[in-house]
Amino acid sequence: MPLAGELTSSLISRAADRYGLPAAGVLRLWTCRNSPARNDGGGVRADAEIVLNEAGRGVLAELCGVEPAVLARALPAFTVDDPKIGTGREAALAQARWRAASAVAGEAAFACRSCTARRTGQTVRAVRYLPRWERVCVRHGRWLLDADADQPLEHLDLRGVPEVAAAQRRWAGVARRAVRAGVVPEQAFTVAYAVVARWWDEALHWEQEEIWPHRLHRVAGGNAGPRLGWWRIVGRDPVIFPEVVAVADALLDPAMTELVWRDSGAGRPRPLPADGAFCRRLGERVGRGWLGPLSAVDYGGPLLTWMGAVIRQRRGEGGPPGWRDDPWRLKRKEQPATMAGQLRVMAAEQQACGSGTRWRATVSAEHRFQIEQMIGEAQEQLVQLVQLVQLVQLVQLRGVHSGTTAEVARTLLEHLSRSAALIDQALVDTAAAAVFAGVAVEEVSAWSRLPVQELAELVSEGPDQD
Repeated sequence: MPLAGELTSSLISRAADRYGLPAAGVLRLWTCRNSPARNDGGGVRADAEIVLNEAGRGVLAELCGVEPAVLARALPAFTVDDPKIGTGREAALAQARWRAASAVAGEAAFACRSCTARRTGQTVRAVRYLPRWERVCVRHGRWLLDADADQPLEHLDLRGVPEVAAAQRRWAGVARRAVRAGVVPEQAFTVAYAVVARWWDEALHWEQEEIWPHRLHRVAGGNAGPRLGWWRIVGRDPVIFPEVVAVADALLDPAMTELVWRDSGAGRPRPLPADGAFCRRLGERVGRGWLGPLSAVDYGGPLLTWMGAVIRQRRGEGGPPGWRDDPWRLKRKEQPATMAGQLRVMAAEQQACGSGTRWRATVSAEHRFQIEQMIGEAQEQLVQLVQLVQLVQLVQLRGVHSGTTAEVARTLLEHLSRSAALIDQALVDTAAAAVFAGVAVEEVSAWSRLPVQELAELVSEGPDQD
């Protein structure tokens, strides 16, 4: 049986497990027109979704032993049409196309395995479309993580932070308030999420912040330890969730909107003050009385953008419906970085640091000193070269075309030749040292524009330590 909100690809994978077959074998029932997105390690991404044509939907219904109408109610992507497989001469064939879940029906997260086993009898991985305000499995005390990130966890334990589950229960009331105010609940949540995620990024520099560190260590199993940076990425969403709900509730409160209007000078416009009543009260509503002045001067952040749009609307400057200054329309640049994106950046930084470590461990201090000295000397030569070029230009402006120009030209060419030789030697030595340090020859060749064969010969000769 399908889970409510399950990815079609997830259901196919579970059906394959039920028959004791690999998912790849079951997927042969459809003609797949492309390949799924993969993680860096080569495995198929958990959020890779599959879209079927009409004939393909019939095959899935037969495979699962349920009516197509049942699948249509449960699977958000089941009725999504793709023109590339739904029309043409081969439309009668059971066809499928791989898509990213986010491009089909929204954010995807891992389902709770315990709930999946209770519902289907299978203790296997499942992936569902789940907005962030529904990520808490209250029954088992878990935060269900994004499925688009290349990391091993499917959930975080929330039993030590009951305020996170309580915030999810409160969200239902906040969503109703949004509807009454004529605001789409998803937009209210998105703006609040951006505001609080911005605070999270800055919180490392806040000495007064004590709530989030304590909460983060609890979701990390007691202590984030030496992997604090990794846990700050993976644990961000559950840790900040109570504040996100509180901020959304505050931004929808007419009394808070009135404070924004007063801080702006109401009918007599003035710059928003650092000690404004709105930001001060907002800090109190998230349990941080000291936060107001900090958030009030976060220029360029989503909170001040929201406040500015509210003020312009109140003054009749907001424009027609759909205007770019709608308070609930979040700009792309203000959207928080995703967990997947942050983990990719961290991996790239660690790889770069690892390359530097291998360099220092493999290349001797004497050899590094020789390279650095050579580069420094080349830099000095280039400075003199610039000065000589300026001198030549000055001589030409004065109309002198004999002895002085010839002398300057000779000196100029000598310096140019010397600089070129130093730079060439530094390039060769640095490239060779990089190869010895473990960097792939092909990568060094692309960086240095030296032929792979030449680099291979340098490696075979060994590093020059003279």
